[in-house]
Amino acid sequence: MDKEFIVVNVTKKGQVTIPKQLRDKYGIKNKVLVEEAPDKKGIRFKPLPSPHDAFGSLKHLYPEKTAREIIEEGRKEDYEREKRLLKNWRRRT
Repeated sequence: MDKEFIVVNVTKKGQVTIPKQLRDKYGIKNKVLVEEAPDKKGIRFKPLPSPHDAFGSLKHLYPEKTAREIIEEGRKEDYEREKRLLKNWRRRT
């Protein structure tokens, strides 16, 4: 099995230019964060998902609610919990 090897230049600052064919193949675009992970054979680079990629990812968990409703519900629960804690604290002091 033939593997394709690509040689890249590393600058004195440690910068590497990822060749266009690899950027296109792996969806690495301008200003995209890339994760590097040491590997037994070297360093592996992988594009990190953007927050936009997660848009709508909770719809299967909350099919009837918007993100705003979910957040407001969580805030209300937090407020009620804090109110109870404060009430209990005041009783003890």
